[in-house]
Amino acid sequence: MSLNFKLVGQRIRAARKEKHHSQAELAEIIDKAVPYISHIETATKKPSLTTLVLIADALDVTVDSFLRDRQINTNTLYRAELINLIDECDNNERRIIYEVTCALRNSLRNDLVRSQES
Repeated sequence: MSLNFKLVGQRIRAARKEKHHSQAELAEIIDKAVPYISHIETATKKPSLTTLVLIADALDVTVDSFLRDRQINTNTLYRAELINLIDECDNNERRIIYEVTCALRNSLRNDLVRSQES
């Protein structure tokens, strides 16, 4: 299994933004250069495990929040990824994503009810 550094970088970026830190602030906290933080977030450079631990500590999250892949039972599993995805959309795209998501959720719930009734 290979590690998806692009996804790791996106998760770091989302965690940083959630804590309202700039790249410069995070870089200062972990004693790294600002461009290095940018490179990690865009996956042009791969952070060491030590750097991941430093970043996780600075953002008050666990390292596995950056590395997780297929966990099922967690309320926050895809929250950062969805926020990141929506942040990159214009208002029309956000509306469409919202409508499709609502329709999909309703369909999934209806299927669940039907399967429980069978």
